[in-house]
Amino acid sequence: MKLKITLVKSPIACLQKHIDTVKALGLRKVGQTVVHNDNACVRGQIFVVKHMVKVEEINE
Repeated sequence: MKLKITLVKSPIACLQKHIDTVKALGLRKVGQTVVHNDNACVRGQIFVVKHMVKVEEINE
């Protein structure tokens, strides 16, 4: 299973930890979408910035 992650809120006025997490997920612009494998590492990153991203599950 894969996760489709979309950045919906800008990380400009957020903590540096949140900015770094968004960059680590591969997101740069609001509205940008990336696809990652569903694993514990990615789930942890999503949990940190859950207020800034939208997550959808993709079955492949």
